[in-house]
Amino acid sequence: MKLSGRPHPPWAVLTALAAAQFTVMLATSIVNVALPQVRAGVGLSDGGTTWVVNAYGLAFGALLLAGGRSADLLGGRRVLLAGLGLFAGASLVAGLAASPGELIAARAVQGLGAAAIAPAALALAMGLHPSGPGRGRALGVWGAVSGAGGAGGVLLGGVLTQAYGWPWVFHSVALAAALVLAAVAALVPPVAGRGAGRFDLVGTATVTLALTCLVWGLTTARGAGWTDARVLGALIGAATLIAAFAVIQHGRPDALIPPRLFTTGRVAAGNLLMALLGSVWLALFFFLPLYQQQVLGMSPLVTGVGQLPLAGAIMLGAAAAPGVSRRIGGTATVIPALLTEAAGLVWLARIKADGSYLADVLGPSILVGLGLSIAFVQLTALAVDGVPRPDAGLAGGLVNTTRQVGGAIGLAALATLAGSVTATASAHQPAAVALTAGYRAAFLVSAAVLTATALLALPLTRGIHRSLKVEATR
Repeated sequence: MKLSGRPHPPWAVLTALAAAQFTVMLATSIVNVALPQVRAGVGLSDGGTTWVVNAYGLAFGALLLAGGRSADLLGGRRVLLAGLGLFAGASLVAGLAASPGELIAARAVQGLGAAAIAPAALALAMGLHPSGPGRGRALGVWGAVSGAGGAGGVLLGGVLTQAYGWPWVFHSVALAAALVLAAVAALVPPVAGRGAGRFDLVGTATVTLALTCLVWGLTTARGAGWTDARVLGALIGAATLIAAFAVIQHGRPDALIPPRLFTTGRVAAGNLLMALLGSVWLALFFFLPLYQQQVLGMSPLVTGVGQLPLAGAIMLGAAAAPGVSRRIGGTATVIPALLTEAAGLVWLARIKADGSYLADVLGPSILVGLGLSIAFVQLTALAVDGVPRPDAGLAGGLVNTTRQVGGAIGLAALATLAGSVTATASAHQPAAVALTAGYRAAFLVSAAVLTATALLALPLTRGIHRSLKVEATR
C-alpha cells in the first residue's frame, strides 16, 4: 500500500498512529486492577470474571491476521478508522453493561476492533518510514507506547476505580479511542489499498478458528486444568485446523500468509523470538499487580502508581534502542536486552511475603522494563524488515499475533504453575507465603524462558543482521 500524500508533518502522523497502539495496549491491562469491583458491580462468577479478560484477548489474538490482510487490501487508514469506531463503541457499551453477558460480549467486540487497529496502525507507521534511521526512531516510539500502555493501564485502572468506580475504566478507553479516531481522520493521509487480489476467506476462516481454539483452550486451562476434556478437545482442534490451514495455503495465488513473506528469513526469526518474549510479557503484568495487592496489601491506586517506574523504564529503553542498535548491531543489542530482562525476573523471584515495594519490586521492575522494551523494538524491526509494502499490514498482524498467542500460552502455563505451587504450599504455610511462592516460581521460569530465547537469538539473528548491513551499505 502507498501513502498518497503528506499534508501534515510525519511526526504528527506518527503521533496519531502511536496513540492508536497505546489505546489498544491500555485496554489490555486497564481492567486487571478493577476486576474485584467489576465482579461485584455486574454480578460475575469466578469463571465470568476470568472471561472479562479472556474475551478481549481471544478476539484480539484470533483476528489479527484477518485485520492485517484487510488493511493491505482495503487500505490501512480505512481499516484503522473502522477499528477505532468499533473499539470506542464497544468500550462505551462495556462501561454501561448491567449483566455479565453484556460485559463479556462488549469485551469481545472491543477485541475485534483492536485486531483491526494494531496491524493497520503499524503498517501505516512503517509506510511513513520505509527504511533507515527514521524507521528505527518510529519503532522506538512504537516500543515505548506499547510497553507504556500496558504499565499505564494498571496505573489508570487503579486511579479510576478508586476515584470514580469501575465503569470509568471502560469509559476512559472509549473517550481515548474517540479522540484518536479524530486525530487519525485529521492527520493521516488517505491510503490506497492493494486493489488487485482477493481476500482469502477459506484460509482466514480456518486460521481464525484455529487461533480461537488455541487461545480458548489455553485460557480455559488456567482454571480447568490441562487434562480437562474441553481443553484437550480445543487444543487438538487447533492443531488439526493449523495443519489444514497449511494445506489450504499451499499454492494459493492469494494466500493469507504468502510464502514470499518468509523469503529473507527475517520474518520467521522475528516472529519466533517475539512469541517467546510475549510468553512472559503478559505474565509480568498479571502477576506483579497481584503480588502488590494480595501480598503487600497495596490499594488499587497505590498499585497503579507503583507501575510508573516500570513504565518509565520501558519508555527510556524503547527510545534508546534504535541508537544502540545502529552503534553495535542488532544481534549485539537484542541478546543483552533479553538477558537484562531475565536478570530482572530472577531478582523478582526473590520477593518475600513480608517484603516491601522499595526492597522487592522497584529495582527489578526497572531492569525488566529496560530489557523488555529494547528487545521488543529490535524484534518488531526484524519481523517487518524487508517485507514488500503490499504485505505490510499482514506482517504487522503476524507479529502482533505471535506476541498475543505467545502471551496466552505463557500466561496459561505460568498461571497453572503458580497455582500448583501455591496449592502445595498452602497446606503448611500462611496464605501470603503460599501466594508468594507461586509468584516466585512464575518469575523464575519466565527468566529461564528469556535466557533460552537469548541463546536461540544468537544463531537466528547473526546472519540476518549481517545481510542487513550489507544491504544498507549498497
